[in-house]
Amino acid sequence: MGALSETLTQFLIPVAALVGIAFALLQWFLVSRVKVSSHDSSNGYKAKLIEADEQEEGIDNVEVSIKCAEIQHAISVGATSFLYTEYKYLGIFTALFAVIIFLFLGSVKGFSTKSEPCTYNQGNTCKPALANAAFSTIAFLLGALTSVLSGFLGMKIATYANARTTLEARRGVGKAFIIAYRSGAVMGFLLAANGLLVLYISINLFKLYYGDDWEGLYESITGYGLGGSSMALFGRVGGGIYTKAADVGADLVGKVERNIPEDDPRNPAVIADNVGDNVGDIAGMGSDLFGSYAESSCAALFVASISSFGIDHDFTAMSYPLIISSMGIVVCLITTLFATDMFEIKNISEIEPSLKRQLVISTVLMTAGIAIVSFLALPSEFTLFDFGTEKLVKNWHLFFCVAIGLWAGLVIGYITEYYTSNAYSPVQDVADSCRTGAATNVIFGLALGYKSVIIPIFAIATSIYVSFRLAAMYGIAMAALGMLSTIATGLAIDAYGPISDNAGGIAEMAGMSHSIRERTDALDAAGNTTAAIGKGFAIGSAALVSLALFGAYVSRAGIKSVDVLTPKVFIGLIVGAMLPYWFSAMTMKSVGSAALKMVEEVRRQFDSIPGLMEGTTKPDYANCVKISTDASLREMIPPGALVMLTPLIVGTFFGVETLAGVLAGSLVSGVQVAISASNTGGAWDNAKKYIEAGASEHAKSLGPKGSDCHKAAVIGDTIGDPLKDTSGPSLNILIKLMAVESLVFAPFFAAHGGLLFKVL
Repeated sequence: MGALSETLTQFLIPVAALVGIAFALLQWFLVSRVKVSSHDSSNGYKAKLIEADEQEEGIDNVEVSIKCAEIQHAISVGATSFLYTEYKYLGIFTALFAVIIFLFLGSVKGFSTKSEPCTYNQGNTCKPALANAAFSTIAFLLGALTSVLSGFLGMKIATYANARTTLEARRGVGKAFIIAYRSGAVMGFLLAANGLLVLYISINLFKLYYGDDWEGLYESITGYGLGGSSMALFGRVGGGIYTKAADVGADLVGKVERNIPEDDPRNPAVIADNVGDNVGDIAGMGSDLFGSYAESSCAALFVASISSFGIDHDFTAMSYPLIISSMGIVVCLITTLFATDMFEIKNISEIEPSLKRQLVISTVLMTAGIAIVSFLALPSEFTLFDFGTEKLVKNWHLFFCVAIGLWAGLVIGYITEYYTSNAYSPVQDVADSCRTGAATNVIFGLALGYKSVIIPIFAIATSIYVSFRLAAMYGIAMAALGMLSTIATGLAIDAYGPISDNAGGIAEMAGMSHSIRERTDALDAAGNTTAAIGKGFAIGSAALVSLALFGAYVSRAGIKSVDVLTPKVFIGLIVGAMLPYWFSAMTMKSVGSAALKMVEEVRRQFDSIPGLMEGTTKPDYANCVKISTDASLREMIPPGALVMLTPLIVGTFFGVETLAGVLAGSLVSGVQVAISASNTGGAWDNAKKYIEAGASEHAKSLGPKGSDCHKAAVIGDTIGDPLKDTSGPSLNILIKLMAVESLVFAPFFAAHGGLLFKVL
């Protein structure tokens, strides 16, 4: 036994989660103290704003405030109505899929209610398969609900904070940064704490029925990860198609054809574009990282339940993944104080270093946290399940597993930043290639994306080898959890990006002065890089999570070894490796066809509405919002169906070994495609921003806005949009979701799968 008693564990986990929620609410309260509309601010504060705002000559502040409030309201309404419509569709899907889970798993033993001998813990009896079916279904619904809630709350706080960030920018870039960062922290902490709390409560409630049958208990808990990720898939794909259709439409007609600036209020697609940032980057990202977190916890718990922890009923050691997450919340809380309360940002150049410092501080503190948890919660020596044998492991082995995952995450984050930030040579080279037009820009950008895969893959490979050698499959699941242990800080940095992007859009639409727009642009450029770092984390953790789930699936399906030389497995491998390309093709084409409709609509409005270019009449924003909404809801179904149906079809008709091949193939090729797509898109975007900002002599020689160089950069950016915000980030969900789904349905596939091979 470890030093922590079971009672103390039962107390500490929910307390950490509640502290996280309380901290998020405190940040929300601090953000809400910035008043938006003119009538709800006290005169004293308004006077202060006007005093601090001497450089805003000739613009009536109250008017600006009212305008900001109007735009914020339009964005908020657009985002909320889109999510409500999306969740209606998802509600139907969830209900149908819950029935499928129940029927498939219930039929394993012909819906019998008799207890049966345990699969791993020989000589004991376990609860019937029907109970497993029922509880897996409940866990699936809980995961889906938590995932949707995470995305929705994130979107709410982002649309609440965007105009507040714009207004604070009048008082200086430091003030605006703090508002944007606090709002990101609200989302990060709510998500980390909710995910932990719901999982903890589910385990304790399921325990009332399962009693000592921990094997069945933790097997049914894997449904939680499946629910989380299936919602994330649709949120990511739907949101990604929405945001990019609007973005591409707005950029192509506005910037390239009409030569008007980004986020110009005359552009009909501008509200849809800003709504898209919230539904794609915030709601989608929130659900995505929640899914990763839920799955890595479920994979670790499942492997532990069939090891000595589960067989000896050592609750504290069993809850090791949850205690690590609790420690993560506390560490991130301390880290956040560094950004908001300890260091003040005085000028624009300090923004990016401050965000990167967050990553380093949280990683260093968390390393100490992991050491404390590993020595207190775990026995000094124990055995772990290792494909049919037992592996003897010491507690310091697990410290290294979690720590190497954590540090690999930092390495991936920094490499991503090197390849996508315009402070370094890779992006500057891409910007320089725009001299000779869009074609060279595209060639350089693609090369950069492929090259940026090398070091992250070595980092992932190293952490896989080390953690597997030390603690078998459990080690890999814990490495994934290590990478995600500082999820609250990671998400705060990530959500900060779209909030700053929106703030810049609002400043432009409200007609604020150039100096304000410069500040919001600087916040946005840093946010672009941190969003790329966030995607790097999501992809890296997805690779580790799906490998851990793959291991759990192989042991649950009773496969002794996966032999690549058998034709059954090899055909699975080659088909699995093709899936990310098929999936990317679907999502890219969806963005393309939705963008086509958007471009036609924007052109139509510019041509047919008199006085639109002169700014005397308002465009019809609602029509563009409708085009984006309809397209994304219609187009998210085929890619979603591809991912959800593949494991079911392969497992049922071709059997467990072919499915193992498909999972391995999709994991290996998906990671590469995802990293290169995200980084290529991020680099093109920042190359365009580098030329626009004109901060160095080199950048000035390529600019200004509207030059041939700049137009070439805009084309690159437009091609990169669906890569970095639709295909790339959705691929990591494809990898994880197929693995977790296979694990949940493994009992069915093992009992009844492989129909075709039985016939042939």
